[in-house]
Amino acid sequence: MPSHLDALVAAAEAVRTARPMGRIEGSSAARLMALAEAIGLARRLLDAAAADVAAEVARQSRSELGSTSLARQQGFRNAQSLVAATFGSTTGAAARLIRVGEAVAPRALLTGDFAPPKHPHVAQALRAGSIGKDAAAAIVTLLDRVAVRAGAARTEEAEQVLAAQAPGLTLDQLSRVLARAEAHLDPDGVAPREDELRGSRALHIREERDGTVVLTARLDPEHAAPVKAAIEGIVSAELAAQRGPDAVGDPDLVHRSIPMMQADALTTLCEHLLGCRQSDVPLQGAVVVVRVSLDDLQRQTGHATIDGLTAPVSIATARRMAADAGVIPCVLGAESDVLDWGRRKRLFTRAQRLALVERDGGCVACGAPPGHAKVHHLQWWSRDAGPTDLDNGVLLCTSCHHRIHDSGWEIRIEGTGVSASVWLIPPPWVDADRRPRLGGRQRYDYLAA
Repeated sequence: MPSHLDALVAAAEAVRTARPMGRIEGSSAARLMALAEAIGLARRLLDAAAADVAAEVARQSRSELGSTSLARQQGFRNAQSLVAATFGSTTGAAARLIRVGEAVAPRALLTGDFAPPKHPHVAQALRAGSIGKDAAAAIVTLLDRVAVRAGAARTEEAEQVLAAQAPGLTLDQLSRVLARAEAHLDPDGVAPREDELRGSRALHIREERDGTVVLTARLDPEHAAPVKAAIEGIVSAELAAQRGPDAVGDPDLVHRSIPMMQADALTTLCEHLLGCRQSDVPLQGAVVVVRVSLDDLQRQTGHATIDGLTAPVSIATARRMAADAGVIPCVLGAESDVLDWGRRKRLFTRAQRLALVERDGGCVACGAPPGHAKVHHLQWWSRDAGPTDLDNGVLLCTSCHHRIHDSGWEIRIEGTGVSASVWLIPPPWVDADRRPRLGGRQRYDYLAA
């Protein structure tokens, strides 16, 4: 039996033994996490087995086999229909599973021998239970799309990086990594895709019969960046005010949903633009940072990224945005910017925050965009007499900040400046060995080997 199927049996046994008498209610945290991890591993290993079976079903159902194909003999039109009916999925999901299986299965040669899989690193991660079929499908789809333009060597290098980086990421987080990877592998493709997005931008405004006005917008990254940053900045400021010591318990304000607050923020911006009496819009943390390497900027090659947005942009767009008011260049450590304040100041400066955005990319724990994160002292200002220096600062969203402080997590910074690495160390009841977990930009951005 293949090793990943042996591991699947072991994982299934772990699930069974961790669930005596079928009861989960009242489980201890350790038992519940052991059960969750065993189920997760079993599902990923089952994905690997399903991909292998689906690929072999497709191989034995090739169209050239005619009426002798496996699918025809079983009463199905093709392999996708057979796999979908057998596994209880849609034909689209079956097609993706077959594609993954064919990408990670040994390739049959005309001589009867077998060559290594088309994507060996993805195959290894899938069969080890490190990633599931959905992550494998997303990686394989990207690699196949850029293979011709990127070349065999760079595509294999990217496959190795992505297969190692994907474990532990949600599909949404992996999608962000893949978008950055595609821009790295196919920089010439960024501008054409961007032109298409820019050409499709639109804002539709219609009034319903009950008097409500419906706005439906589709924006390319260049036009979306300032809108998103400004609205999120206002919402973040209002949420902070609600949690502050001087918060007023107005139920109409406190009980607004985030979408309602975002709608109100858009109204605030428009009122401000029209000369409303409110002249000071609280854009907390709202800044559009376009990040691009000096080499790419000078040679007008490669791509740029915008903090808070996933899609990369072309160098032409980066240069155009940098000329706009409210969009700042990411220049760190200039002579006019003091990045370490020691104990002279309690709050981190704007320059320090920008440097930390460059290093952390957003919340170091969950990857939330910079507009959702605040700078926190690793060594507390009051309790530990911690300095207001870069190496003692870290970006955390409110939720992760409370979770880390309340649950005994530690954060360690290795290196100095914006190239330093951020590591999150779990408490012993989460991981007895307290193995550090990489966080920040190096966890959630694609970093070429």
